[in-house]
Amino acid sequence: MNKRLFSTILAFMLVNLFFIMEIKAQPIITPEKGFSPQIGVVVSMMEDLKSRVTRSVARLSQSETDFLIDEDANRIGALILHLAATEAYYQVYTFENRGFNKEEAAKWEMALNLGAEAREKLTGKPIQYYLDIWDETRKKSKELLKMKDDTWFAKKVPGSSMNNHWAWYHVMEHQANHMGQIRFFIKRLP
Repeated sequence: MNKRLFSTILAFMLVNLFFIMEIKAQPIITPEKGFSPQIGVVVSMMEDLKSRVTRSVARLSQSETDFLIDEDANRIGALILHLAATEAYYQVYTFENRGFNKEEAAKWEMALNLGAEAREKLTGKPIQYYLDIWDETRKKSKELLKMKDDTWFAKKVPGSSMNNHWAWYHVMEHQANHMGQIRFFIKRLP
């Protein structure tokens, strides 16, 4: 067998071996470095979900980003902005123990609530526009969470029945819910 054919076969086998190992590998949840253990685990899971949502939408065209499956649905771009708005809300809720102020409400309320106004106005932007906003929001979440510890995470949000851990768990599960919705819409793209 000549060297070139042998090298080609060897490269093919190595690529296939790597692919098989990746398929059989079990992902492991570990705390994100730089965070207390419980917060680090939630941040790790939020980052995993965000990366999966991002991979699902990153290559969408403008018409796909603005796709509406029916007159009561939300656009994919608007859903990404909704994820950022929800995360921004829980930043002020858990770190400052308040809702949005007037300036924040003007920026986030439409995306937070979605509905008819969002269907009409949250359109005409490339998918990267929405992903960039989510990236900035996540960056701030991580900066804020890095300053807290697991004792804070276990404490109740003042005036609420939930603790900070549950609030950030909700941010994470909210991403998972909308990831399914977004993937459903992508499968229905014309």
